[in-house]
Amino acid sequence: MPKLPECDRCLLYAHNSHLICAVHPTGVDEDECPDFRINPDAAPEEVWEPIGASYYNGELILQPEQRWSQAEQLQLLDRHPMFTGRCPECEMPILPTYPPLVHWDCAHCGWKDDWV
Repeated sequence: MPKLPECDRCLLYAHNSHLICAVHPTGVDEDECPDFRINPDAAPEEVWEPIGASYYNGELILQPEQRWSQAEQLQLLDRHPMFTGRCPECEMPILPTYPPLVHWDCAHCGWKDDWV
């Protein structure tokens, strides 16, 4: 929802994660709200996210730790058949299926997926 920076200081602000205000429940499309009324008692809400966390529906959620290093992640993208469509050993195509495969094994050379 397109909330303006001054919404949290408005008299009509809903203080609700599902509504912006009573007049514009989904927010306004312009850069300024024509119905803005300053609330003298309102303090601006702080929108701050610590590193490694994000807000979802007003709740702070910690991002899970990555179990692979960046080099391992890049190797996975460069070699795994899920991303390349080919066996990393013999380069034979491994066709995608529906539903997607859990274990990717090559019938041609016998390569077994041991990443997961």
